[in-house]
Order: sequence, then C-alpha cells, then structure tokens
Amino acid sequence: MSEQFTRPSWDEYFMLQAELAKLRSNCITRKVGAVIARDHRQLATGYNGTPPGIKNCYEGGCKRCTDRMEGKIKSGEALDRCVCNHAEANAIMHCAILGIEAGTQGAILYSTFVPCLECTKMAITIGIKKFICLDEYPETNYDLIKEAGVEIEILNKNKIEQWAKMLLSTTD
Repeated sequence: MSEQFTRPSWDEYFMLQAELAKLRSNCITRKVGAVIARDHRQLATGYNGTPPGIKNCYEGGCKRCTDRMEGKIKSGEALDRCVCNHAEANAIMHCAILGIEAGTQGAILYSTFVPCLECTKMAITIGIKKFICLDEYPETNYDLIKEAGVEIEILNKNKIEQWAKMLLSTTD
C-alpha cells in the first residue's frame, strides 16, 4: 500500500454518528445530536426536536423557540416553556423504549454539546459515567457532573470536520 491507512478512532466514529443524527433535528434554535455506545457498539441515537405527533419546531410547534428566534427571549431563558426534547434525552428514552440497559455497563454518551442540567440528571440516573462532546453548553451544571464522578472529554472539532470532509471526497 502506498498510502497510509487511517480510520477514525472509536470516539471520533461515534461523534460522527452524533453529527449525522443532528441533521434530523427539527429545532430552529440549536441542532444537537447524541449517541449512546457501549463496547464499541451503538445502543441508541437521538436528536433534538418536538415529540412524535407534535408539530415540528420549524413549523411553529414550539412557541418558546419561535420567541427565541424573534429575539423576545435570550438563550437559556424560559426553558420550562420549550416543548422540544433534547438529543441526549431522546437517546436515553430510545434505550428505555427498546429495553436496552445502557448505563451500568460502561456506556458513553456522545453529544455535540455538553448536556444541560436535565439531561445530565437523566444520564447520571441511568449510570453513564462519561460524556464525550464537541462543544460547551451554557446551561450545564459542571458541579453536579463532578459530584457524580462523570468524566467529560471535549473532542477536537477539526478532526471531526476532517473525517466528515473525507466522507464526501471518498470515491470507490
């Protein structure tokens, strides 16, 4: 072989899956994707948006998100009015719906953002001990994460972007 063979690390691979999941988001304020993996196997995926059967956020399904986009409220305000489920919550619920035990056997939550307080509580509750993320989130409770003994790792976005570009340039 003349070219050096390379492939994504497991963390990069699952983060690419989370990046792919966020493309399905119907939220108009922020697109987020999440994956729960264990033993190099994907258990669940999630993206943020309105619950099934509810009008999509981009169709006006979430008044809070519409108000945020119109500048009537700031990021982080009136979160209790938002009807969108977060990507991490959707991945956790996916495990519950399918009867997949995720946390106690060393599962990792991959998310394009560090989880918010509510999603952090859910992840801690099911036993996830590691978050691998691409970016910070303004409504994160780092004290709770530390107290729960959850490790946070922020991946290099440039490396993920490099792999994503490779997807589009690869020919068979």
